[in-house]
Amino acid sequence: MDIEYKEKLNESILSWLDDKFEKYANKNNLLCNYKTFNFIAKQENKIIGILTGYSVYNEEIYIDLLFVIEEYRKRGIGSKLIKQVEDYYRNKNFNYMSLVTCGFQAPKFYEKCGFILEFKRENKENPKLTRYYFVKYF
Repeated sequence: MDIEYKEKLNESILSWLDDKFEKYANKNNLLCNYKTFNFIAKQENKIIGILTGYSVYNEEIYIDLLFVIEEYRKRGIGSKLIKQVEDYYRNKNFNYMSLVTCGFQAPKFYEKCGFILEFKRENKENPKLTRYYFVKYF
């Protein structure tokens, strides 16, 4: 057996993986339904914030990344992006949204947006990298 490192997977490998993952989910009587999503905030055609994520198993909405450029922070843009995700997926049979953030990022922000801290994994060497695992139920 050989193990190869790849920085990025090409389309044919991603397609193979999707197919195998879908078949495994179906074998377990689950519908994988993995779909990525992106919400982009713009002002005068300039991108000022992006929220990316994916849905899976018709149960979970996972927020992978939320970024607002620095000069536009503290203006409610991040909150509006999260609300847009909630509004889009509400009443579509999903149970919750989840995300992970680091200490230097925005744990307090997510609490203000109604997310509940499930647990945190402390980084004793660098507290800025402590990871916070959040959930918000629909």
